Amino acid sequence: MNGEKIDMSESMRKGIYILPNLFTTGSLFAGFYGMVATMNGDFKTAALWILVSSIFDGLDGKVARLTGTSSKFGVEYDSLADVVSFCVAPALLTYKWALQPFGRLGWLAAFLFVACGALRLARFNVQVNTVESKRFVGLPTPAAASMVSAMVLLFYHFGWPSSYKKLAILVLIYLLAFLMVSNFRYYSFKDPELIKRQPFAFLVLAVLLLVVIAAEPVVMLFLIFICYTFSGIVGFLMTWPRRRRLEKAIHNKHTKEEP
Repeated sequence: MNGEKIDMSESMRKGIYILPNLFTTGSLFAGFYGMVATMNGDFKTAALWILVSSIFDGLDGKVARLTGTSSKFGVEYDSLADVVSFCVAPALLTYKWALQPFGRLGWLAAFLFVACGALRLARFNVQVNTVESKRFVGLPTPAAASMVSAMVLLFYHFGWPSSYKKLAILVLIYLLAFLMVSNFRYYSFKDPELIKRQPFAFLVLAVLLLVVIAAEPVVMLFLIFICYTFSGIVGFLMTWPRRRRLEKAIHNKHTKEEP
């Protein structure tokens, strides 16, 4: 602990990198403004600002890696900003938008989302050097917050009655809280192969996807986030037989080696 404090102090004396931390600050501002909009009863605007926050959050890490400006300060600042933008802001939004009529059960559900999000971030920080960079362990907090925002925007888009949203958001909050602290693997989109040359068909598919998103942005955003949310569960189920065979083979090997 003392060693980490000394390293951080030395890094602070040398200065901090402005550009990536500006993007992190933008993410923090968007998340905070989302809470302000929630308190003013403008839930649609709050959902949009949480989505804006997730865009800034995705850019700060990429900017830091591309410019070689990654730092311990940036990592810690990013985690603190994520707690506000992707834990507290969406939890407050869900509580004011749908969970408040449940009373104590409502705010406890919102708190569970905050707690699981914070735990997810803490686990990520301690496992960042030991886990495969192409996969996240547990649903990332920006994805969970974006899923909440997409749900809110979908209800406004179709004008569904408020009685539906209470049960839907209650189930969603518990599901997202569980997925954030689960061991399901989620694609991180940090694969270097993504920025290398790809077949021409990939460009055509990307253009078609943009056209579809532009035609129905709210519906497509919801579908994208719901697919990503369940991708960890689907991946776990698809690889379960292979993992079981591998575990059985390892067990049989150890059994044969025993005298």
